Amino acid sequence: MQQYNTDVVVLSAGTAGLPAAVTAAENGARVIVLEKTGRTGGTANRGNDIFGVESRLQKQDPPYLTREEAFKIHMEWTHWRVDPRLVSAIINKSGSTIDWLQDLGVEFQDMRRLREMMKQFGDMPRPPQATLRIKGEPPGPRQVGQAAAMAKILTRQAKELGVQFLMKTPATRILRDRHRITGVMARSEEGTDIQIEAKAVIIATGGFAGNREWVKKYTGYEEGKNFFAFQKIGINGDGIRMAWEVGAAASPMMIGLTHTLPPPCHGGGGTSAEFSHFTRPENICVNIRGERFSNDDWLGAYGMVAAHGTVANVIALQPEKVAFMIFDGNLKKLHDEAAKKRPRGDMFGYRTFKHGDLDDNIREVQTTGYKFIFMADSLEELCAQTGINEEGLRRTLEEYNKICEAGSDPFFFKSPAYLKPVTGPRFYAAKFIAGGYGTSGGIRTNHRMEVVDEHYQAIPGLYAAGNDANNMYDNNYTPLAGNHIGFAVNSGRIAAENAARYVKSI
Repeated sequence: MQQYNTDVVVLSAGTAGLPAAVTAAENGARVIVLEKTGRTGGTANRGNDIFGVESRLQKQDPPYLTREEAFKIHMEWTHWRVDPRLVSAIINKSGSTIDWLQDLGVEFQDMRRLREMMKQFGDMPRPPQATLRIKGEPPGPRQVGQAAAMAKILTRQAKELGVQFLMKTPATRILRDRHRITGVMARSEEGTDIQIEAKAVIIATGGFAGNREWVKKYTGYEEGKNFFAFQKIGINGDGIRMAWEVGAAASPMMIGLTHTLPPPCHGGGGTSAEFSHFTRPENICVNIRGERFSNDDWLGAYGMVAAHGTVANVIALQPEKVAFMIFDGNLKKLHDEAAKKRPRGDMFGYRTFKHGDLDDNIREVQTTGYKFIFMADSLEELCAQTGINEEGLRRTLEEYNKICEAGSDPFFFKSPAYLKPVTGPRFYAAKFIAGGYGTSGGIRTNHRMEVVDEHYQAIPGLYAAGNDANNMYDNNYTPLAGNHIGFAVNSGRIAAENAARYVKSI
């Protein structure tokens, strides 16, 4: 058995683990990082934006969101069903974290250009002045994975500070005596047991989105059926399990919901530009029974309003937790004209298909076995493809077309400007299910990111950061974009600062 001795062990070299490792080392601690894969960066390698307020960079380009405004937005959006001290700690830390990243060499894109692009999509509920896009390779607003550049810089900085990385070496157990955490057990790629004596452990393993059983047990969703996680590879709840085993209390476990079309054509919470027809407010939205359940225009411009999860809540109440957006050939012509006015490609990445006729793109994606976008020459054929109840859909369309003719929706008060009949001859549909940037919660912490037991007493030497400890959401992703990466980086820094302080005290 291999043995090591250090001050702080960080579990995972991901979005929360890397800033934790660097921060702990900056504060004088000896640090070992255990990473189960062969690559650092974690989900940052697929991310773009980071939340931050009142950084030097933002103050150079007013108006910018203040900490007070961000706090109020976040708390109102979550109905105060989160930890206010934790929310406050993350928001108050966020500006200095952007400054810290800049000082390390992380660059950010000119957000003025991105804001101009956003204006083309209409009103948006997430203030762009609270969001910074990391400049990666190649630079630009349309690429995905820009935050990988941040991960590379943090990895390099950690190594320069003497942090030791043990790659392909997952932790298997956290060690604790009666009074405090004493280290971890791990297993090397060759299968050798490793014991690391340490004064503090920071859990940053990313949540449990890749654990189908846990997702179903703790959230009620089923992967591939009515839920899709954007980031999930290797994220199986290992850190949460190990924390529970040494006495950590559980925190609410949920998904930071958006709604989405699953890959290969998702882009954040809406669809890629090639499939933006399916997020138009002129469409009609129905459940699997063929019944309307909303005013349909909640998708707004390009579906961005819905991307924050409010729609996912109402979809979750429908049979099988799914919904369908439907339009016909006449509306397609209207959507084609609107699509010509949009920026080329998907502003939020995930550019998958060529720009061309919608029918061609649908045929292309269907050849891959993708079963979330449909087109048919009759309602009968459409219902056969989608599973929508044909009798229910025919009844709904008959009623809806009369509403469109009257110009007033007495049921859901849809804007008259968007009341367009759906009569055929060709029909299109997209199946929407809940999606999320990952899971949230599992390990209860305080605002210092100290792991606490069921009596809210801190377990000496144990800390958690990132999605393992994310108690920032009330099921829905918030309108403060970049929140997942922002929480991960800031909670990692807070955990490490307190861990280093603790190490010096014993």
